Amino acid sequence: MKKVFNRHQLTALFGFCLVISFLFSPSLRAQEEAAVAEAEQTEAAEAGGEGPCGPGDVAKGKQLFNQNCAACHALNRKMTGPALANAATRLIEEEGLDCDWIYSWIKNSPGMIASGDAYANRIYEEYNQAAMTAFPTLSDQDINDIIAYTEAPPPAPVAAATPAAGAGEEAGSGGVSNELLLGALALVFALLVMMLILVNQTLRRIAEANGVVLEREKAEKRLPIWKAFAQNQFLVLVTAILLLLSSAYFAYGWMMQVGVNQGYAPIQPIHYSHKIHAGDNKIECKYCHSSARVSKHSGIPSLNICMNCHKSIYEYKGNPEGPSAEDLANGYTNEFYTNEIKKLYKAVGWDEENQKYTGESQPVEWVRIHNLPDFAYFNHAQHVSVGNIECQTCHGPVEEMEIMYQYSPLTMGWCINCHRETNVQMEGNEYYDKIHQELAKKYGVEKVTAAQMGGLECGKCHY
Repeated sequence: MKKVFNRHQLTALFGFCLVISFLFSPSLRAQEEAAVAEAEQTEAAEAGGEGPCGPGDVAKGKQLFNQNCAACHALNRKMTGPALANAATRLIEEEGLDCDWIYSWIKNSPGMIASGDAYANRIYEEYNQAAMTAFPTLSDQDINDIIAYTEAPPPAPVAAATPAAGAGEEAGSGGVSNELLLGALALVFALLVMMLILVNQTLRRIAEANGVVLEREKAEKRLPIWKAFAQNQFLVLVTAILLLLSSAYFAYGWMMQVGVNQGYAPIQPIHYSHKIHAGDNKIECKYCHSSARVSKHSGIPSLNICMNCHKSIYEYKGNPEGPSAEDLANGYTNEFYTNEIKKLYKAVGWDEENQKYTGESQPVEWVRIHNLPDFAYFNHAQHVSVGNIECQTCHGPVEEMEIMYQYSPLTMGWCINCHRETNVQMEGNEYYDKIHQELAKKYGVEKVTAAQMGGLECGKCHY
């Protein structure tokens, strides 16, 4: 007979599982200490600071820096302009300048250069004879706030709470780890299984004590199902007909999908997020795909278009609300996007350190997504500029796509349905005045569709 756990053994097992679950959960006290330390650092960073030119508000200085300076300067790296961390202290202690010079330079740098100031002209020559933008609207106190921000030491890194061996990351804002929850669920499941085993054994012992013999009923011998099926001629005939019809249906559906690539989303050599550019940053589609206004093709933007912004945007700092759980699951972190920007720099031959092109560029082999057959004619300019069709009509919610994919089927039937349902915008277009009058009289309607304008003629798309 199998051994059954008694009450004391079950109590010991429960205690052991509880101890193990707590050992493998992160320390709540360590988490609280890390949160307190982070709050103290944040409070210290937002407090006022004493710069070399007077007191300033660090928080206000950060806001002013992001509004006026961040396009060309960073704190700890050279961009279009020099790094600004402790810049005021360096100018005063190493170059022998004073605060009045700093105020004048920020408010009117071209005037300082024109006046013949030695250091102003030295900076002008060093940075490719590009004068810094003048900021005459900034007051001396505003400049002191910016200086206080650039002179403020960066917050010390907070030591992360060290979890016990095998522990994972925190589950959320509640302070309870995933491991603790999983451990509790596993413990409950194990107890339920143990209780079922004990109940089963107890019932069997009771049945044996009362002389009840537990035996399985012998299965009745039946004809194998395949023999029964083969002997039923009507069932065989119906099944054959159903199989033939189903095969024809699926064969037709498969053949109708040849050349239809709806949902196609290839991986590109440089990851480009339409969600960030067109969605978060509100960049208009036709800024990058400018040829869609005047050409048959929308065009693939050159990398120089990318560098218009990415000369200054050298890293991705993320959405202020933080990455979503889906983005984290797919590996779309700030570091991931920053690495993609580095790929762009390598392709165009951009030297980050010296802020200039090296001339050593590399071609980027983009993978085409939307591809019409050669016998089908489509003109982007006709639809975008004349028809005023929005890009999302055919390409879907591009501003929500992390990876660009083919949204519409792009089949002939899909195009014909659009021509039948879309009214031609004739208001304010003198070219259509006479045509509109004749077609409105012919069809007896106020609005004329693209189909009524000849949008169903074969020669319009096939030539």
